[in-house]
Amino acid sequence: MYIYTSRVHYSCLSLPDAGLDSDSLSEMQRLEYFGGLREASKFLPKVKFETIDLKGCQLMPPGLDQWPPATNTLMRRPDNDDYSSTNRSKGKKNHQRDNGDYPEEGRSNKQPVAFADDSEPQEMFDEVLLCLGYHEFESCSNDESLITEGSGKLQRNKQSKGSKTAGSKKQNNNRELVDLSTLLTQCAQAVASYDQRTASELLKRIRQHSSPYGDATQRLAHYFADGLEARLAGARTPSYSPLVSMQISAAEILKAYEVFVTSSPFRTVSNFLANRTILKLAEKATRLHVIDFGISYGFQWPCFIQRLSKRPGGPPKLRITAIELPQPGFRPTERVEETGRRLKKYAERFNVPFEYNVIAQKWETIQFEDLKIDRNEVIVVNCMNRLRHIPDETVMVNSPRDIVLKLIKKINPDLFFHGVVNGTYNSPFFVTRFREALFHFSALFDVFEASVPREDERRLMYEKYVYGKDILNVVACEGLERVERPETYKQWQVRNVRAGFKQLPLDQEILKKVKRMLKFMGYHNDFRIDEDGHWILQGWKGRTIMALSFWKKA
Repeated sequence: MYIYTSRVHYSCLSLPDAGLDSDSLSEMQRLEYFGGLREASKFLPKVKFETIDLKGCQLMPPGLDQWPPATNTLMRRPDNDDYSSTNRSKGKKNHQRDNGDYPEEGRSNKQPVAFADDSEPQEMFDEVLLCLGYHEFESCSNDESLITEGSGKLQRNKQSKGSKTAGSKKQNNNRELVDLSTLLTQCAQAVASYDQRTASELLKRIRQHSSPYGDATQRLAHYFADGLEARLAGARTPSYSPLVSMQISAAEILKAYEVFVTSSPFRTVSNFLANRTILKLAEKATRLHVIDFGISYGFQWPCFIQRLSKRPGGPPKLRITAIELPQPGFRPTERVEETGRRLKKYAERFNVPFEYNVIAQKWETIQFEDLKIDRNEVIVVNCMNRLRHIPDETVMVNSPRDIVLKLIKKINPDLFFHGVVNGTYNSPFFVTRFREALFHFSALFDVFEASVPREDERRLMYEKYVYGKDILNVVACEGLERVERPETYKQWQVRNVRAGFKQLPLDQEILKKVKRMLKFMGYHNDFRIDEDGHWILQGWKGRTIMALSFWKKA
């Protein structure tokens, strides 16, 4: 039986000051929410923002955060890479990548697309979304030598000595030594003090030594300069949407996202942990209800459906409740409904009884009755890095973030899977937030620098449409306009316990498989997986980037 329903609150479509409502943003998780900088574009210099589609480039995250990885062979930057900041050609795609298999979450060396229709080859989706490399990985999964234990513990929000930072000194074509980190911080201080003359002079210097085509530090400085420029200009509230704008093709944005999952294991590990844990929980269930807060394009679930179909005794009835924010315009649920049609095709193909329901509204306005909870079902709540876009008590007295957690507690799921971005750049004080964001994003740009050629067009696109827009929001926006509000996993620990949850111990067997998988897929040696108080931490060069945990009602 296949049931398809959807509902939307159109009253949420007018977003005056709440255009950047965290609630309105989910980490669609990262590629998703940033869509609509049309207001800000009125105030920004043409030259600097020509490369950004300010008519509504929207990030897909955290749905896209849940997109499975692409290939298990990483592209390495050539050792003799002398690609200078003056070389502004996009370069050529690297077609030398191996066609390897990815366990559990799928693989692909092809360009992924957002929507499936009759004109698009099904095999393209299969290669991206299905568990085509599962058996290859499983055959190696018992090799203890593949376990990546890592050297030392991940540092909790502290800068590791000797690691590459945004303040690294470098030479430009004129051999002039500059410290872009110091220049950016001084410029942020000038902007905070409304010293427009000093800020403009510093921005001019930063522009001379930064470039979206240079090394990691130059690219980082370029996008932070964009944010400072927008803040200095007093850009008005952008109009954001949680899904990728129709102005940018989903194929292009997913193509950019491919390089992210190829170069880092963050999404791969999250999806693997979630899917394996849910499968183990529902091992004997006849009915399974997954409530996905921030489903986006639903790329996490085709592989899950495939695995579910192979369960001894047959698959259970699968019901997915897709929770998202409404798209602006006359078709507020269009993309999430398309996600349902795609998942329905996979369910039919693998003979999994399937029901799909859509709720598109601000998350804190969702009522328990809307979810149609059936206590005869195994219930799982999935939230991958999306709660950081929900406003907290610093924005509203009645924190929407806590209201959503209370709703999840009332659902009383058998499992609440919570993934978070471990960020400290949520300070109400601008200069403090600026410094923390500079530190955090320097690690993300460094990941690309270590793994992907500078001229790779997908890297350029991802840095522009994902990291660039995140940075722009953090630097240029305040109040409800600022939707990028991460907390550390320690802060989420306190918040979740306060909301009435208890943390579940980690499944050591699944965790061992994850560590083997990290090695099996050939990711860079500077990635680490660690544990702290039942949290699974993922880090880069000693810096904790993401954290995952499992919860139940206390």
